[in-house]
Amino acid sequence: MTLTPMETFIIICMVTLGTMITRFLPFLIFKGNKSNNSYINYLGTVLPYAAIGLLVVYCLKDVNFQGPTYGFPEAIAILGIIFLHYWKENILLSIGGGTVLYMVLVQAVFI
Repeated sequence: MTLTPMETFIIICMVTLGTMITRFLPFLIFKGNKSNNSYINYLGTVLPYAAIGLLVVYCLKDVNFQGPTYGFPEAIAILGIIFLHYWKENILLSIGGGTVLYMVLVQAVFI
């Protein structure tokens, strides 16, 4: 199926509009109620940790503990991330260092 340039433009505009609505609507709905809305304050406190937990579970869902590496690269990378975070307390360094460590382990050590 081939789209005409006008159809492509309309699709891009609709996707942009949908994205902008979902990004800006909470600010329009809760404008001025920032300090006295306990539910929004609660979500602001809880959601970052829930999102990180969700990402960790998603990243580790396909680890094969019966395969040839037995999950060692993942475990070593997690320990490296924990060490870096407690040592430097820098999120970006922890994420970047853990990613580099995991890639080195997977591509050079546990071949």
